[in-house]
Amino acid sequence: MSEEPYRSDEDYEPESGAASENGAQQYDEASFADRVNEAIGEGVADLAVADLIQKVAERTNELQTAQHELSERTADLQRLQAEFVNYKRRVERDRQQVVELAQGKVIGELLGVLDDIGRARDHGELEGGFRRVAESLESVLTKMGLEQFGAAGDAFDPNLHEALMHQASTEVAAGDVAAILQPGYRFGERVLRVARVAVAEDGE
Repeated sequence: MSEEPYRSDEDYEPESGAASENGAQQYDEASFADRVNEAIGEGVADLAVADLIQKVAERTNELQTAQHELSERTADLQRLQAEFVNYKRRVERDRQQVVELAQGKVIGELLGVLDDIGRARDHGELEGGFRRVAESLESVLTKMGLEQFGAAGDAFDPNLHEALMHQASTEVAAGDVAAILQPGYRFGERVLRVARVAVAEDGE
């Protein structure tokens, strides 16, 4: 084996393309990219791109499916919320109706007492402690929603009036209410008792 003669650092000259002035190898980037592509091969590169496109398409389909399912679940939730609100309204309406029916039944039992109070007042017999009790009872029932109705001159309404007799009148048009024989009462929208009336007719 031949031995190369010793050369000092001053005598050493770098081979062509071996090193730059800062000691790093210089590469031609375009040439390097060409060599990499050549090593990979066009078929392999095309296959990698196609696989990537397929995976992106699969993820896009999955995302669209998830968005569709989210829309359906959101619609279901909104429908359930609407049904729950309607259910609460029905329950509240039914509860209110039950309360009103119960109150109406109790108040209906007191209408006879109110009639006695009215007669006593008309005859000047409402005095002393009985007067205070009567006024207190009427005040409480009014606050609860009890309303008395019926007056001379009202248009006769078979839903609100019961005609017990006819009465000649020059002050009220024929067919209207000439006199109240027994007042009617309503509680809220419910008529507890129709007014019993005399209906006017022509003549003296």
